[in-house]
Amino acid sequence: MTQHIPLHPLPADPAVGQHVPADTTPRATHARRRPIYVREIRGLFQRLRRGSNWGLMALYFGLPWINWGDRPLIWFDLPTREFHLFAATFYPQDFILLAWLLILCAFGLFMITVFAGRVWCGYSCPQSVWTFLFIWFEHRLEGPRHRRIRRDRSPPSLDTLWRKAAKHGAWLAIAFATGLAFVGYFTPIRQLVLDLAALDANLWAWFWIGFFTLFTYLNAGWLREQVCLHMCPYARFQSAMFDANTLIVSYDAARGEPRRSRRKASAQPAASGGDCINCDLCVQVCPTGIDIRDGLQYECIGCAACIDACDSVMTRLGKPRGLIRYTTERALAGRATRFLRPQLLGYTAALVVMIGLLVSFIGNRVPLDFQVARDRQQLYAQTEDGRILNHYDLTLRNQDARAHRYRLTAAGLPGLTLVGTETLEVEAEGTRRWRIGLHAEADALPRPSQPIELRLESLDDASIRLVQATSFLGPATRHRD
Repeated sequence: MTQHIPLHPLPADPAVGQHVPADTTPRATHARRRPIYVREIRGLFQRLRRGSNWGLMALYFGLPWINWGDRPLIWFDLPTREFHLFAATFYPQDFILLAWLLILCAFGLFMITVFAGRVWCGYSCPQSVWTFLFIWFEHRLEGPRHRRIRRDRSPPSLDTLWRKAAKHGAWLAIAFATGLAFVGYFTPIRQLVLDLAALDANLWAWFWIGFFTLFTYLNAGWLREQVCLHMCPYARFQSAMFDANTLIVSYDAARGEPRRSRRKASAQPAASGGDCINCDLCVQVCPTGIDIRDGLQYECIGCAACIDACDSVMTRLGKPRGLIRYTTERALAGRATRFLRPQLLGYTAALVVMIGLLVSFIGNRVPLDFQVARDRQQLYAQTEDGRILNHYDLTLRNQDARAHRYRLTAAGLPGLTLVGTETLEVEAEGTRRWRIGLHAEADALPRPSQPIELRLESLDDASIRLVQATSFLGPATRHRD
């Protein structure tokens, strides 16, 4: 059965008494990117942000150059599968610590977001840190915002060309240093620099330096806010963690509206309008190009540039600061903010517990890896006197910064005896392989496969000991009920 969709006439336009024709104008499927010319601003929060940014960059670029003894302080040595962090050395089997650390970072980010919104994005996120660094060089080399706009709208000139060339040269230099520092965490950077200068570096080193140079140049120089708006998932799910008590950058509409003309603000009495003079300075300093006066938006990264800009205007007008400020939805509505709330307390408690467990695990971590593998070529052998002999291959990895001497014992069967040396010395952060034999009386085997334990302990440090379970095999005819 055919179903017809009913058609209704368009409503009449009351102004002309005629039907309004349908709009047949083609609509763009996406908006063209609008270039953002960020204006430089000074203030309390920008000093805090710059201090945080310079400190983080100093750590990132400086740590690969610091040595701990005869090796870098932080060195992820992939060929040997050793990961050196300060005095400790970790191995692939310790990757559970990395997963635990990532979970800690996630819960820490959730807790900070519930308490103070996207302050991570504004003050510590690598994308924001490098973007603000690129913008800083842009200000120095191309001039203030109005001059950059005028140059881009004017025909190219020699002055414009050399300034843009210098800017992009500085960006590429920063991007190259970023890529070099990143590779320096995986290859000792002192030798890497010498190899690069002599054109003798590994091809993979060249590849990854080039990759991160291009990646940094594009992200911080060209994409900028597009990364925050369209590529970063945090901007999308942050609203799920916000509530009415979350500290966010907000415009006080009750105080600022209705807005007055900036040209007539000095002539108008205060009673004729709000404190906002519609100067748009808060928009000009925003790195994502939004107007904070439109309310909370996912594009806001919480950098507080608009707060410093608005405070500077209010100071010049003799008005109280804080028209734009860090506040909460409840405070704007005239209600008291509840900082201690279940969501925040839950994240904090979970974070504290996980930190405690991680510290306890690292503190009790035994700097020794001990692996046991049975001889696969022969399940067991029988000696001339009727005893059963099994062979095992042991792998010892000393994860300590000093050498140790270890002793091996076996338990699990009456009369179980070790064939071969019982002690072995392993150098600091070294690996040794050890082949041993175990034999026992055939009558002592209650079943063809008997579980046993190999116990390894350090002779010079009683706290270092490990136990590995394995099995001792014998003939099936010896099975007893």
